[in-house]
Amino acid sequence: MDYEKITKEIRKEIFLTAFGANIAHIASAFSIVEVMYVLYEQKILHYDPLNPTADDRDWFILSKGHGSLALYYELYKCGFFDKDMLRSFSKPGTVLGGEPCYPLTPGVECSSGSLGHGLSFAVGVAKSKKIDGRNENVYCLVGDGECEEGSTWEALMFASHMNLDNLIILVDCNKIQKMDSVEKVIGIKSLKPYFETFGCDVYEVDGHNIDEIRECLQNMNTSSKPKAVLLNTVKGKGVSIIENNANWHWRLPKKKELKYFMQELNISEEEVEYAKSLRNSVV
Repeated sequence: MDYEKITKEIRKEIFLTAFGANIAHIASAFSIVEVMYVLYEQKILHYDPLNPTADDRDWFILSKGHGSLALYYELYKCGFFDKDMLRSFSKPGTVLGGEPCYPLTPGVECSSGSLGHGLSFAVGVAKSKKIDGRNENVYCLVGDGECEEGSTWEALMFASHMNLDNLIILVDCNKIQKMDSVEKVIGIKSLKPYFETFGCDVYEVDGHNIDEIRECLQNMNTSSKPKAVLLNTVKGKGVSIIENNANWHWRLPKKKELKYFMQELNISEEEVEYAKSLRNSVV
């Protein structure tokens, strides 16, 4: 399977959706494309798009809510809603806000975007499943900059103490946060020893290698500990001018910059113009 072609198409659709809304965190969505593809399209998650709240579903919580377009694309692709709804992103009347909102959006389990809250929510869900004697997993995707929030480590202490082996924490280690690199802001080079100290089984993978991500998630050990997967990624992956560039945390390309997106994601002039035509639409 040509994963490079598949992920380029995903990034193209994410960009066109953002461009049509004239607003978005593109770079933060681009860094998690591969892990989201593995979770949803390679069926690591157990879900039913026709019954999104089925009792036997796995839960996925996007704590770094500003990466919402990667989640919305997969929900669209897997049949939770149609492409017209995807293109309604951030427009008046939409159910697809800049950050995920529960219960408006089919497939979204938790309102997120206020960083540091999603993991605590996921821990609560994982604990409730243990109490109910259920076997489903709870997946929570956090950002490495988000891990500066103290609530992250409070949640991990509880998860470890309660032996929540049904909790899988996915960490987008793109090493860049809103204003600068994570290392410069908080002095952390690697999160691995922190997650180990707080009681997790820790795995580290290339966050853009689909086979490696899938094999990791399919072959975790059976200890009683929560699991943390550190995904080494590139913020803005897929478009050269935004890769590893903190200035692109929150912006769209200007006219001269747009050519890089078009060339590197195989976007036509017609597709750009169509996206522009959607900017003043109302749902």
